[in-house]
Amino acid sequence: MEPPFLYDLAVIGGGVNGAAIARDAAGRGLSVLLLERGDLAQGTSSASTKLIHGGLRYLEHGEFSLVREALREREVLWRIAPHVVWPMRFVLPLVKEGRPAWMLRAGLWLYDHIGGREALPPAARIDLAGEMGLREKIRAGFEYSDCWVDDARLVVLLARDAADRGAEVVTRCEVTRLAREGSVWRIDTAGCNGGEPFRAAMVVNAAGPQVGQVMDRAQETRSKLLRRVRGSHIVVPRLHDDPRALFLQLPDGRICFAIPYEHRYTLIGTTDSEEGADADPPRASEAEIAYLCDAAARYFRRAPTPADVIWSFAGVRLLADDGSGRPEAATRGYQFELDRGADAHSAPLLTVLGGKITTHRTLAEAALERLGIDANAGWTARAPLPGGDFEPDGRDEADNLLPLEQEVAAIARGLPPGTVHRLARAYGTDALRFARADMGRDLGHGLTEAELDHLVTREWAMTAQDVLWRRSKLGLRFDAAQVEALERRMTSPG
Repeated sequence: MEPPFLYDLAVIGGGVNGAAIARDAAGRGLSVLLLERGDLAQGTSSASTKLIHGGLRYLEHGEFSLVREALREREVLWRIAPHVVWPMRFVLPLVKEGRPAWMLRAGLWLYDHIGGREALPPAARIDLAGEMGLREKIRAGFEYSDCWVDDARLVVLLARDAADRGAEVVTRCEVTRLAREGSVWRIDTAGCNGGEPFRAAMVVNAAGPQVGQVMDRAQETRSKLLRRVRGSHIVVPRLHDDPRALFLQLPDGRICFAIPYEHRYTLIGTTDSEEGADADPPRASEAEIAYLCDAAARYFRRAPTPADVIWSFAGVRLLADDGSGRPEAATRGYQFELDRGADAHSAPLLTVLGGKITTHRTLAEAALERLGIDANAGWTARAPLPGGDFEPDGRDEADNLLPLEQEVAAIARGLPPGTVHRLARAYGTDALRFARADMGRDLGHGLTEAELDHLVTREWAMTAQDVLWRRSKLGLRFDAAQVEALERRMTSPG
């Protein structure tokens, strides 16, 4: 009987950190297995504020090294994934209850100079009187640069690149037990592999909020550094027609963002709460929704109410506990716990604690370094993600995508311009892979049979929820009947 395949590395967790580690390891020539209990990015990695940023507020907490690392990553990620990462200007209004102007000016100067900014424009003082739908009392502020990201699509692209480089990606596969058998890990799972265990020489526990459960299943002592913080967001009809986002300072010292979202909406978030952070799945509470509406009402003339909320979502961030009292002050940096077992021949287990979406690439490099894997380090900073092999020709999203949109439109004649733009933004040059003269039936709001086939065969989509909320945000537009029809189409494609 042929012995079971032995992977060099198994990564547990199909969020941004797990997918990034799998990609980096596969690109270094390792045989890699990526296991995810649900869908890729189903948890925290699709519930972020969707920013690639240094974290201006982290300067207040003295996290200069984290901010520097994240700022350096902004333009790296923009370069390798220009279809899902693009620059955005952020407006920071001056308000009486906020930080004084001198403090903001100093912080923004530091933000511009410690992170190797090259292409992104610098911060500037601006006049806000009558601008952006803001209240009359708001008359001045500052403007600075960061980047926006389609977080769930970023995770899918990382996994796709890992698979293209030889990794095996298995979703809907829950790890039920981990056991060392000398120099090998036996990985028992439910829902996949015909009930047979997987085997790997090394395991990375990148399960995000579930890292504690994975440690339990490996009979490892739970880390004392685990801290779970829930962040909630709301989506409301668009509050202004300006392409810039707003950085909102609140009377309790916290901040949140109001970000143009999916052309028709405004995304507002996030909160930081340790109450209810153990819920699975997490949900935004009524109190958090009211808090975010009140935050926007302090700035916008047209104030949203909870009745205006079209969609709310929440994610639990596993933070490395640094002893800070308030959850918003807890570090967004990452740490590792490496267990090498009883002797030098035992199979190692590396547990990932913390992290943020902006630093996923450098976290992956650091994780492999801890495991002693140093061949071809740094390659991920140069290689584009799938669909990202084109040069942005401007700082504006529309300028960047226009040549690609023209190519897609020339192949798939008859698609509405809005659909063409969405395809270019979501898939980059990969849109040319499935674009054809006949894209098949429109399943709703521009989702065609050709696109759906691509999502199922190339991006591990199995349910309507995978398609509508993680591979796209068409769930904001589909009605209940359309969702049901799509679910039927996916479960009975014939």
